Amino acid sequence: MDLQDQLKNLFPDHAPELSDNSEDSKDNLWLQDDPIICKYEKRKGKPITILEGYTGATEDFKKLAKELKTKLSVGGSFKDDKIIIQGDYRDKIMTLLKEKGFNVKRVGG
Repeated sequence: MDLQDQLKNLFPDHAPELSDNSEDSKDNLWLQDDPIICKYEKRKGKPITILEGYTGATEDFKKLAKELKTKLSVGGSFKDDKIIIQGDYRDKIMTLLKEKGFNVKRVGG
């Protein structure tokens, strides 16, 4: 007897809600016409990747920053409408953004 059967025995009148989670809130980001600029810099001798040029809501850009940081398992921040990722991850970031439907332009190097 699995957990679902036990719950049905405890709550026989409960009808489970059917929800479509394929289009969750993670994919509801603002897609834009102008490309997001992905550039590489060195600050204090350490490499960083900077993403800028997003024209949507700031909260969406913050969600995107958090998602990129967790997928890449790196640190970073969101300042002045720019996402700053620690390390040179331009190629990985560009593929992740292209999978989401963004236009990305590589600048520098």
